[in-house]
Amino acid sequence: MFLCARRYTLAALLLGASGLPSFADRITVFAAASLGGALDDVAQAFEDTTGHDVALSFAGSSVLARQITLGAPADVFLSANTDWMDAVENAGLLADGTRRDFSGNALVMIAPTEQTTPTDFPKTPQSFAAALEGGRLSMALVDAIPSGQYGKAALTHLGLWVDAEPHVVQTDNVRTALALVALGEARLGVVYATDAQAEPKVRVVGQFPTKSHPQITYPGAAIASGDLATATAFLDYLTSGSGQTILQQHGFLPVPEVSE
Repeated sequence: MFLCARRYTLAALLLGASGLPSFADRITVFAAASLGGALDDVAQAFEDTTGHDVALSFAGSSVLARQITLGAPADVFLSANTDWMDAVENAGLLADGTRRDFSGNALVMIAPTEQTTPTDFPKTPQSFAAALEGGRLSMALVDAIPSGQYGKAALTHLGLWVDAEPHVVQTDNVRTALALVALGEARLGVVYATDAQAEPKVRVVGQFPTKSHPQITYPGAAIASGDLATATAFLDYLTSGSGQTILQQHGFLPVPEVSE
């Protein structure tokens, strides 16, 4: 987990006459690792618009959910799946009426940019074995981290998991799984499309069918013990036209429609 904190200058804190608050409230946002980059831009835009200060803490959704349930001081939780948000909600820690879905994503298979791997993957166990060539497959924790859970589900649906499992190296979040491929330490990796877009040292060799895994939905909510007013304002900005435009510029998808 890493922390990205922003601080305001005295001049910025005294801009009440311009429509910004005369003092800046500071909130801490616990966010899924896959939101790194995009959320930095959203937070900066929110700060510029409101004068509030945002500290971002990124990690795997499961890690963040556990930290919140253990009392970590967070104002907002942004998860990469609904299960970990449900866990925090079931613990009675979410502020009533603040939970909302704010984005979607796609799941892809990646390889190092310079590696010669067919771009029609994945299709069959034979094509998978040929692409892997006995190397490692990088994934986030398949029983805890959303991208790993989605990846295992997709590979299982396609009949590839039995062949994949002996080669899987698991990481504590999706950005670490991405890094292993970018560094050439894994021949293939399963990440979100947004992760692949953010890293020039990898290329997409195949996108998993949406029906091969549970729908990828990012929910967000304010934590009941935090700064509710500023946290809600941040969530409102995240789901506004401005926030959504920034997310989609980074490759995130609009909020998925609920399947019938």
